[in-house]
Amino acid sequence: MAAVDEKSMAMEVDEAGASGEHAPPQSSWRLRKGGYRATMFVFVMSGLDSVGFVANMVGLVIYFIVVLHFDLAEASTTLTNFMGATFLISLLGGFISDTYMTRLNTVLVFGIFEILGYGLLTVQAHKSSLRPPATCFTCPLRGGNLRLFETTLCLLAVGFGGTRGALPALGADQFDKSNPKEARQLTSYFNWLLLSVTVGASIGVTFIVWLSTEKNRWALAFFICMVLTVAGFICLAAGKPFYRVRVPGDSPMLKLIQVVIVSIRNRKLPLPDNADELYEMDEKDQSKIKHEEVLDHTSQLRFFDKAAVLAAGTSPEPWKVCPVTQVEELKIIIRMLPILASTVVMNTCLAQLQTFSVEQGRMMDLSLGHSFKVPPASIPVIPLVFMSFLLPLYNMLFVPFVRRFTGRPSGISHLQRVGIGLVLSAASMAIAAVVEVKRRNAFVHHNEQISLFWLSFQYGIFGIADMFTLVGLMEFFYSEAPTGMRSLSTSLSYLSLSLGYFLNTVLVQAINAVTARLARSHRGWIEGTDLNIINLDLFYWFLSILSCLNFGVYLLCATWYKYRRDYKINGTDDQLKQLQQSQNDPDDQLKQLQQSHNDPDDQLKQLQQSQNDPDDQPRT
Repeated sequence: MAAVDEKSMAMEVDEAGASGEHAPPQSSWRLRKGGYRATMFVFVMSGLDSVGFVANMVGLVIYFIVVLHFDLAEASTTLTNFMGATFLISLLGGFISDTYMTRLNTVLVFGIFEILGYGLLTVQAHKSSLRPPATCFTCPLRGGNLRLFETTLCLLAVGFGGTRGALPALGADQFDKSNPKEARQLTSYFNWLLLSVTVGASIGVTFIVWLSTEKNRWALAFFICMVLTVAGFICLAAGKPFYRVRVPGDSPMLKLIQVVIVSIRNRKLPLPDNADELYEMDEKDQSKIKHEEVLDHTSQLRFFDKAAVLAAGTSPEPWKVCPVTQVEELKIIIRMLPILASTVVMNTCLAQLQTFSVEQGRMMDLSLGHSFKVPPASIPVIPLVFMSFLLPLYNMLFVPFVRRFTGRPSGISHLQRVGIGLVLSAASMAIAAVVEVKRRNAFVHHNEQISLFWLSFQYGIFGIADMFTLVGLMEFFYSEAPTGMRSLSTSLSYLSLSLGYFLNTVLVQAINAVTARLARSHRGWIEGTDLNIINLDLFYWFLSILSCLNFGVYLLCATWYKYRRDYKINGTDDQLKQLQQSQNDPDDQLKQLQQSHNDPDDQLKQLQQSQNDPDDQPRT
């Protein structure tokens, strides 16, 4: 089984299309490609693209209110719907990069949509005729201007989502999980990827947000974001000679659907007592399929095992029987879904920090010293600064320390990391409720504005929560996913974000409707634009309690989940230690390969000597 896995993990090709099956597996191109040198291009692309993406996440709600004259609820729901659609489309990017195009080409194609969206956004922000009159706050977008605005958001959603569906997996493909050294690097890769996003986001929520919200230079801000994005895509394309590129395979969704249909067809067939009797491809068939790895049978979700039951007198055909490996791929995805669902509430809490918390900041004392005022939309720089310092410490100190005790490349398990983030997100919402009560009481009863930096508590704690959960989810989905579905599976972390934003829209509307019926004033908790009148603190408390209940559900789901493979690098796993020692330096492997191929005469002499010496021959 190990030999098959190592072979399947190495089934990567260069852009010319030579597969590892037809080229020497340890050839010079294979050893020289991949690794951190290749991911540097991914990090630069991620950082440059995040400047505009994160700045828009926090700044567009002000653009909608100030420039396009939306009210608070409309601006909030428009932004959350836009972000929800963006992360939902990431599934499309992941699916395409798994099935039809390489990950690199998928990112570049979706990048065209993103650049076009930025162009239209810049034009609409620059041309006053394409916006409502600046002095008419009751004049909404209408006609062609409204259609232009909707087209712009659609293009940006497609571009943002599609690139994020394939980019993380492109970088992760540069590491081989079967190599213990590269398994450690893969864990670090996701941390460094988040750090690159954090650095780019810090620039976005400070300089770009200051330029747009304080200087009212929206068009210039959008144009700078477009230029940086173009530079990022150029940098990513320039790294093409250094990438290990995986050729897309068969449609992963079709394979999953196939298992479901065959299971239903075979529902009356009895399951064998011994799982070894279930149908599995033989080694000859496995060698014909690239990028596949053989998965062990698991006892969960036994109904789908009927798809691997070969009826007597029938030949193995795709729509009559499925191999055990194909069945287990479906089981993996199904086991992932409860974990995914358990993180949606946390991303609903994230939506508050980009909408209502930004509006809270506008009602607070923005002074930093005597001469500088902090833009409210720049408040998210607080968790970004936390993460910029904590991520290197986490990766270089915490992970190696814990790894000594657990033997895991990532220190703690992926699900433990996600769980820590969920607890912190609940605490963040509770603190947000307390701060909002303090802010409103100070303003209403004492006509004072408390400092903006009171918001640093909820932002800082949630930033740490995001550091644990987002990276933990991405690494979890990538590591646990079948080989041919890693882009699609990595996109599931963005699906959680998408559902969280959509859930926020539903909760805002539902809570306003319910509380308006129950309240004497017939006003919902968060209905209106005046934060000093609405009950935003009650909404925060609701989310905190909901997060606690959600964490209890998550514990049940995490306990039920069965990891497909438990990678260890320490302890009693001597074979992996020996493998690590033999693979520590790719240059040494290349030298040994070259020396073994330098002189064919030496190989012939060794063969003749072994045949002439009877002591070296096996005895019968």
